[in-house]
Amino acid sequence: MPGISEVLHAHFTDHAYPAHTHDTWDLMILDDGAVDFALDRDRHGATGTGTVVLLPPGVPHDGRTVTATGFRKRVLYLDTSVLPERLTGRAVDRPLLDDAPLRRRVHQLHTALGDAGDGFEAESRLAFIRERLHGHLATWAPRPPGREGSRLAAELRELLDARVTTGLSLQEAAATLHAHPTHLIRCFKQAYGLPPHTYLTGKRIESARRLLLDGRRPAAVAAAVGFHDQAHLNRHFTRHVGTTPARFATGAARARQQVTSP
Repeated sequence: MPGISEVLHAHFTDHAYPAHTHDTWDLMILDDGAVDFALDRDRHGATGTGTVVLLPPGVPHDGRTVTATGFRKRVLYLDTSVLPERLTGRAVDRPLLDDAPLRRRVHQLHTALGDAGDGFEAESRLAFIRERLHGHLATWAPRPPGREGSRLAAELRELLDARVTTGLSLQEAAATLHAHPTHLIRCFKQAYGLPPHTYLTGKRIESARRLLLDGRRPAAVAAAVGFHDQAHLNRHFTRHVGTTPARFATGAARARQQVTSP
């Protein structure tokens, strides 16, 4: 995915990283345990699930476990298109970010990255993470939707409606509508009450329902409405409808048979 060079999920119990550097920004959350690390010769400690750790590129750091049970971590390696290297100094001064909303967004991005079909959602999650990190490092604040908000929301909805099956990226939508990605999402959510990736998924679910009611097989339906594969359809369909596509289709077939039986 653009902006992310690598994703790492790991559980360490006795490993100690030697001092090293990366060409990327390392954005880390802990799911369990504690870690001790040095960044530019200053030692820091992170414990539990409340803190986000941000390590800048080109700055030496190490890392080691603190307890016998070790720690579980998830890391996003972000390239400099997400955060420019000029923000390195501020990140060295403050690598620990006590920011619950940021931590939640990082967790949500990891979840979205686990499914190849959720690229629009992952892009959206990353855009808001980037915005929040810039707020920490560059004292930059987003502006709320103004008078242009309703127009941008309607234009984005038209784009999504026209691309339900093929989809589009957030960057493509932002470039087409000449709007910042996070501003575009805020305008859409203010106008329609949900983010654009959720709207797009809902449209695909509605299309899938119609095709399943017409007797199409779930595997064929997944490709026809824009899901990555049948598993991708199954996960979202079950969340929206409360049953699997196969069970939904079986129930529809049974109902048709009852209607047509003498």
